[in-house]
Amino acid sequence: MRYVGIGELARQAGLRPSALRYYESLGLLPTAHRAGGRRLWPAATLRRLALIRMAQRAGFTLAEIRGLLADEADRGATRQWRALAERKLPELDLVIRQTQQLRAAVAACLACGCMNFTDCELLAGAPAAGS
Repeated sequence: MRYVGIGELARQAGLRPSALRYYESLGLLPTAHRAGGRRLWPAATLRRLALIRMAQRAGFTLAEIRGLLADEADRGATRQWRALAERKLPELDLVIRQTQQLRAAVAACLACGCMNFTDCELLAGAPAAGS
């Protein structure tokens, strides 16, 4: 088995070494082997980090990810992952709708063309700051 130092693993994963130490402290990564005071992980840890990053981008919390990774050797983990993913989809749908509304608002501001907050028709009914 090939082992990789913290700096190399961090570079390959696009993370800072401090993130790897943090993930290790949370139980997201297995405890690193030590050699000469250096943390060393199996090179396969890079795949686990890719899964963590993907799950984070999908909106899973670190606690949710830790639970899934803790059960990965268990056959029930697939069912747990499925249940968690099914609960996450409505949350992601809400984020998508909110983002689309924000995009529409920015597009409306650009289309307005006034570029003057004092006279902007889009802001006419908005409360003044401090109100």
